[in-house]
Amino acid sequence: MFIKTRFVRILTFGFANGICLYPFVLIGKEIELTHRLITHEKIHLRQQLETMVLPFYIFYFLEFLFRLLQYRNFGKAYRNISFEREAYYFESHIDYLEIRRPYTWMKFMSRSEPKLTSY
Repeated sequence: MFIKTRFVRILTFGFANGICLYPFVLIGKEIELTHRLITHEKIHLRQQLETMVLPFYIFYFLEFLFRLLQYRNFGKAYRNISFEREAYYFESHIDYLEIRRPYTWMKFMSRSEPKLTSY
């Protein structure tokens, strides 16, 4: 369920347009709901389901800290979290979730783009 709210900017320190808090997706009031954004957030919903929700947030935070130490840059750290890398990589493929295999985000843990047969 997608909900438009001002709280997105507060929850993400003004950084993101949306945040996925299973089973809800919070989107900034001023943000347009595009197919790309919807697909990106639905990928996160799937990731959260397959990691049993709470472990998703723990792993996400720990990986963000690791990437922050690695890149010493907030934006680069965020963009290199494996969950985000998968979501950004496939957000323009509207039918991606129909063919996505479980735990695909793990293939994005390395620095290079994974070789995926789907696209």
